[in-house]
Amino acid sequence: MLTQTTTRVLEPSDLGAALAVLESEPVENAFVTSRVQVAGLDPWRLGGEMWGWYTEGRLRSLCYSGANLVPVCATPEAVRAFADRARRTGRRCSSIVGPAGPTAQLWRLLEPHWGPARDIRARQPLMVTETTAPDIEPDPHVRRIRKDEMEVIMPACVAMFTEEVGVSPMAGDGGLLYQARVAELVGSGRSFARIDGGRVVFKAEIGAATTQACQIQGVWVDPEYRGRGLSETGMAAVLRYALADVAPVVSLYVNDYNTPARAAYRRVGFREVGAFMSILF
Repeated sequence: MLTQTTTRVLEPSDLGAALAVLESEPVENAFVTSRVQVAGLDPWRLGGEMWGWYTEGRLRSLCYSGANLVPVCATPEAVRAFADRARRTGRRCSSIVGPAGPTAQLWRLLEPHWGPARDIRARQPLMVTETTAPDIEPDPHVRRIRKDEMEVIMPACVAMFTEEVGVSPMAGDGGLLYQARVAELVGSGRSFARIDGGRVVFKAEIGAATTQACQIQGVWVDPEYRGRGLSETGMAAVLRYALADVAPVVSLYVNDYNTPARAAYRRVGFREVGAFMSILF
């Protein structure tokens, strides 16, 4: 047993202890929890390492280090230890994302070594709901995307990603990893859209999913169809699917400057319970 304050890369045998930390905050940790529940802690299957912070022999905090660097239930002491390890290993991630407090501290420590960032989203309200809004009728045309509709949904996914992140997901590897992720969501029944005349006019996915909570992502309305309320009725439809089929709590996070989206989500039934922060490279 570890008897001093320390950090190390977790091994598959640490799975139970890691899940105990993750499940202590099921909404905040939905992204990392969903990956660990599927892949365990083997770095090859997980797509990265899981760093653990121990005090008095007990695992207290985690940090997922893969395509994203994500602090989990991280105390200030743990953040300093994670930042030190991240500096030594060098930047391998395309973003740092997580609860705003620990993520801001992590970035302050890493910025002199990893900066400048391409973009910083300092406050992204975390919103949750356990119910659907009684006064918003779900769009009956929003449905699950079939596996044979990948060519229909991909252009909308690429447009959403490019608009949100500022770079195309097709750059670098030609979009192979991004297409694989979209295919995974479609194959698992967690990709939803309204298609009019062969054209996606609204879409969203249930990205992270555990038995306790799930997270909606990739919400997008075709620019020509904006201002018609499709985001509200479409989200109501996806929310209905999520609560019925996936988890009892549904969450999402949104940029604080996106006032129309925040208002739409509130009308659908979401409320703000915290904030995330994202640093994009």
